Amino acid sequence: MMLDHALSLPPIHRHQLANGLKVVLQPDDTLPVVAINLWYHVGSKDERPGHTGLAHLFEHMLFQGSQNVGTNDHFRLIQQVGGVANGSTWYDRTNYYETLPAHCLELGLWLESDRLGFLLPALTEEKLETQREVVTNERRQRIDNQPYGRAFECVHELLYPASHPYSWPVIGNLEDIAGATLDDVRDFFKTHYAPNRLVLTLAGDFDLERGQRLIEAYFGEIPAAQPPRAVVPPPPPPTGDARLTLEDDVELSRIHIAYHCPSFGTPQWYAGDLLSASLSGGKSSPLYQELVHQKQIAQDVATFTLPTELTSVFYVVATARPGVEPARLGDLLIERLEEVATAGVPEVEMERALNRLQTTHYEDLQTVDQRADQLSQFTTFFDDPERIGDEMANYLRLERADLAAFAATHLIPERRASVTVVPRGAR
Repeated sequence: MMLDHALSLPPIHRHQLANGLKVVLQPDDTLPVVAINLWYHVGSKDERPGHTGLAHLFEHMLFQGSQNVGTNDHFRLIQQVGGVANGSTWYDRTNYYETLPAHCLELGLWLESDRLGFLLPALTEEKLETQREVVTNERRQRIDNQPYGRAFECVHELLYPASHPYSWPVIGNLEDIAGATLDDVRDFFKTHYAPNRLVLTLAGDFDLERGQRLIEAYFGEIPAAQPPRAVVPPPPPPTGDARLTLEDDVELSRIHIAYHCPSFGTPQWYAGDLLSASLSGGKSSPLYQELVHQKQIAQDVATFTLPTELTSVFYVVATARPGVEPARLGDLLIERLEEVATAGVPEVEMERALNRLQTTHYEDLQTVDQRADQLSQFTTFFDDPERIGDEMANYLRLERADLAAFAATHLIPERRASVTVVPRGAR
């Protein structure tokens, strides 16, 4: 039986400062902690060819101090009061967050406001060079020298034309990172790091009126910036079942199959996401049972859908067992996806997937940091923080026919690209 999707959340309060900063507040005194979560509506999609990697580089630069905060002092000040802090970059956003003892709320707001309002005076060539080296090493470790590390980049290069903002990697290309100048960094900051590009969320143990006063005091005088030109790329052309084989220092072949599909937040995206959860969510799932246990031609298999803003991608990734030709594995995966378009997925698998999705969703909402992150996400993408309470309804209203319709419309050769990674010398 599916879980009850009703959930009682603390009230959500939102307002907007005169400079355009969107503020979301959810007081909750269950635990004596407060989460501060900031989503800047800028990611790698806001870059341009030849200047990739700036969004991710800037995530690193923002922890290098500002006018009133010394280099590395952001982490030091947070950690010495027992808090945690970090940041991350994605195609569509960059976020920064702290979870602090409740009485340290003002410390976190001061740190975030200082680097938004007073970062430029502290930017130096030395800091840029240090972080450029950090990001370069990160790319080498996570992608260039990582088994199968280039596969996802190559998938996007096949799916999208070179001018499309999802065609280049979030971390950027090495030559672009090496060529970034201090003027490039300053211009990127002036364009994208402004209150009117920001959602600030507080969730946890704080007084509502005091939280509002502190945010106004620390952020209210930071001026807005002229909004950058909206990124509205043309729809990606059909890929025509584009295929690529890569040699890598790996022992087993792995196949990545990807399809263009509608963007995060659309009914079709939820159908695709529920379909992916129904096909490969855990060891009892249909694809895992067939490919890993019954036919024993795969070591693992996973499907997932990217929650991206302009368009999305439905992925299937599977690792072949020793001695299995990856083409055989890939053909079987495609055959199973095509069957969904006519036969759908079994009711029991769809119900099991819904239960897992709900369990994960409600577990996340039990923590103030995850809840704050979701409030920022729904405000950034949809200007609707209240959507957090209705998110599961987007899945629960779906029927088997919706999943079949998604497969019939989107999981077709014209929208497909695949990258096969094989052991070096195997071709």
